[in-house]
Amino acid sequence: MRVRRITAREIAALTNGQLVGSPDVVASGVAPLDRAGPEDLSFLAARRYLQYFQRSSAAIVLCKADLVPPDSAGPACRVVVRDPHEALLAVVPVLYPEPAWEPGVHRTAVIGQGVVWQEPVAIGPYAVLGRDVRLGRNVRIAAGVVLGDGVQLGDDVEVMPHVVCYSGTIVGSRVILHAGVRLGADGFGYIPGKNGAAPRKIPQVGRCIIGDDVEIGANTTIDRGSVDDTVIGPGTKIDNLVQIGHNCRIGARCLIAGQAGIAGSTYVEDDVFLAGQAGLADHVTIGRGARVTVQGGVIGDIAAGATVSGYPARAHREFLRAQGALYRLALIVDDLEALVRRADDAER
Repeated sequence: MRVRRITAREIAALTNGQLVGSPDVVASGVAPLDRAGPEDLSFLAARRYLQYFQRSSAAIVLCKADLVPPDSAGPACRVVVRDPHEALLAVVPVLYPEPAWEPGVHRTAVIGQGVVWQEPVAIGPYAVLGRDVRLGRNVRIAAGVVLGDGVQLGDDVEVMPHVVCYSGTIVGSRVILHAGVRLGADGFGYIPGKNGAAPRKIPQVGRCIIGDDVEIGANTTIDRGSVDDTVIGPGTKIDNLVQIGHNCRIGARCLIAGQAGIAGSTYVEDDVFLAGQAGLADHVTIGRGARVTVQGGVIGDIAAGATVSGYPARAHREFLRAQGALYRLALIVDDLEALVRRADDAER
């Protein structure tokens, strides 16, 4: 990855921050406070990390004004900003510029009949594009990608190695598909067989539709619909190793963390957060802005704005109380056993 050097003066200008210290101090990398070296930019966003700041060797630190007294120990060069994490969004793309890409079609790529695109595009080695595939402008397709018949990609889409989009997949603009993503495979739908016969497969003829500005992590799978479409709303970000079943509707701006699983025909409204290993049963609705915490198991509808935990998922405070009661149970059992022993001793 190509890295450039950046001065404290430039960082202050990019972040609209207040510079404290020399404007000519230079950084050529980013690292957390406890591992930052004398050429790194770091950041202090919470008071609990002040101890690391005071011992840090970082060249420059983005920090909140209320966290660092003027005479505090720690790096002398600081850029005071409202939100260090947000400030990083302005600095990191300058420090780590995106590598330039070259348009063109690799000689080993297989291009089906009727494929059309808008220049410029890049199609990498051993990519396979089926019949009537449509690509927008600035599409980048890496090595080993397979796009089935009729797949459509919008403008500025980046498809990493070994992504597979089955026929019936439609991808919006400014989408990133990381390595190993599978879009539009058949959903898991069967009718039980009778009298010992094997289950019969339900035809999966719907589409898989991905909205604009979506990012999908490595090895995530999103099934096509059976008779309806599976839809991922605009701005939603999906982590690695997530499974989304057929006919699901995922709203806009949702955040879905790794190993979450969503069963078929579930409706997730806008701005929902699903933490890692959350599991959603089929045919449930998750209300707008709701949060399902780590390993939460949802078997019924969740109200808008609610935060739920545990299995089966319930209100977060209720779950914490139940867990606290469970942990106290061992002590209660100890007390009960002691009472029984005293009673037995008294009888003797």
